[in-house]
This record gives sequence, C-alpha cells and structure tokens, in this order.
Amino acid sequence: MNNINVKLPISINDVREAKFILKNNSRISPLVKSFYLSGKSGGEVYLKLENMQLTGSFKFRGAFNKISHLSKEEKSKGVIACSAGNHAQGVALSCHLQGIRSKIVMPVDAPKAKISATEGYGAEVVLFGDSFDEAKAKCLEIQKETGETFIAPYDDPYVMAGQGTIGLEILDEIWDVDTVIVPVGGGGLISGMAVALKAFNPLINIIGVQAERVHGMAASFKEGKITPHKEGSTLADGCAVQTPGVLTFEIVNELVTDMILVSEDEIELAMKDLIQRTKSVVEGGGALATAAILSGKVDKYVRNKKVVAVISGGNVDLSRISDIMGHFLTANELIN
Repeated sequence: MNNINVKLPISINDVREAKFILKNNSRISPLVKSFYLSGKSGGEVYLKLENMQLTGSFKFRGAFNKISHLSKEEKSKGVIACSAGNHAQGVALSCHLQGIRSKIVMPVDAPKAKISATEGYGAEVVLFGDSFDEAKAKCLEIQKETGETFIAPYDDPYVMAGQGTIGLEILDEIWDVDTVIVPVGGGGLISGMAVALKAFNPLINIIGVQAERVHGMAASFKEGKITPHKEGSTLADGCAVQTPGVLTFEIVNELVTDMILVSEDEIELAMKDLIQRTKSVVEGGGALATAAILSGKVDKYVRNKKVVAVISGGNVDLSRISDIMGHFLTANELIN
C-alpha cells in the first residue's frame, strides 16, 4: 500500500485540471482549527468544512467536473444519476448552471431536505427502493430506456478528480499535515484526496471512516478485494454504500493507511458535539471523521500530529437534529 508510483485510475494532473475547472464555480471551503477536538485528542485538529460547499456537500465538486467534460451530444440527451441525496444535489445544481436537463433516482427514505433541495435545483426526482443500491439499479434501468447520460456518484475518474481538489486546498493551507481523516461511502472522496495528498507527501496518513452497520469499503480494504457489507440502516445515510466502486477501491487499496469503523452512538455524539462545540450542523456521514477522533479509535494517527478531519456534508433533516439533541438533553436530565 501507499505506492503512488503504481498506475492508478486518476493522477495528480487530473486533480489539478479539476481545480482549474472548479476555480470560478465552487467554493474554497473553510479550514478551521477545532480547539475542542484538539483538546480531546491531544493532536492539532482542523476541520475542512465541506458542509459549507455549494449544495452543502463536497459532491458538487465531482459532479461539476464530470458534467463539464461531457460532449455536446451527451449533454443534449439530459443527465441521470442515482443518489442518497448529496450527489443528487451536486448533479442537479451543476446541470442547472450548465443548462442541462437532469433526473435523479433516490431511495424512498432519502432525507426530505435532500429531496426538496434536489427538486429546487430543477431536477426531476424519482423515488425508488429502500437503499442506495436499489435506487442505483432502477437508475440504470431507466437510463437504458431513455438514453440519458449517466453520472456515476463515485466510480468515475472525473468525479474522483473533482473530489480530490479538497486535498489540494488542504495542502495550500497546511502543507505539513500528518493525517487526514475522511468519511467514506463508495470511495470517490477518499480516493481523489489520497491521490492529491500522496502525490505531495507519500507519508501523509489517509484514514477512512465508515459506519459499523454499512461498510463495504472497509470490508473490501480488510479482505483485499471487493467485499459487500450491510447489516442495517445508519445515521450516515449519505455514506451507506454496500458495495464500493471498482476504481475507487483500486486507489484506496494502494494509498489509504487505515479504515476505521464507528458505531451509531459515536456518530450521534459527534453530530451533537459538532453543533454544540463547533457550531456546525452536520449530517451523519459528515460526522464520521469527528466520530473516529472522539471515539479514540484513531489516537495513534492523531496524538501529537497535525490532523485534518473532513466534514463532508451538512444536509440533514431538522427533525433528525431535533431528535438527536432531544436524546442528549433527556439523558442529561436523567443523570441530574
């Protein structure tokens, strides 16, 4: 592992090109020091706030980069995608900005905030299935019938390169970063970032985090081959991908240092602490890196190190935030 010289699906030049394309179209998201997490972990911890990105998620970067590379013919057919919510919004806004029709297939239990936002950006939303994988199967079925251009949520070189621009932004501000902790679903974010970061310094630790209940990439990383995994639903719905991408796994298997699993309670605590201590509203998937730090499961990569935890998204229903905060308030009342 950690061999940047191996021929991979994308290169640092692909990420640099994506950075140029996104320069006037996306935000450079804030990178802020968290004194709370630094004190808790014994490291110097910074948060890369992609919940402040356009559409409230890092997904806009990859979607815009991919759609920018489509031919005129591909654009004229319209675009179709599948998503639990964040890729949906990234594709919808990217298409809106470039004058392209878009259709998004989402699971029926996708957060209402994500469905509403996707429609608000002008996309046609089709609700189908109880999981991302079922929505993806339906999406591909529709695509065969209509001939619309499919935009993969993670397993695509242009998508990965777009997400990798986050790594370049981190290096622009903290060139001597030791560890970068990244939420993982299908692997588009961590694979793109790993290429960008490792090209600069092969010694940077790239740590992926997934939920215990759904962790296809972590299972694959452990087994050294694509290995699906799903035991139930998770608060990290945006990262609930049972089977990782083929291209993304290839990069993760070569460049990622470790994969960590966190529980639902640990995710919930991280969401609460991010609101209470850092004033950031974060969805379950976006809180995975913070959950790993608070749980102590990444101490050897964090203590006495310069660390960046990626907050990948903030698109969460207010009802879920209310439930989580209510749960902790009730627990405190019982203790007192």
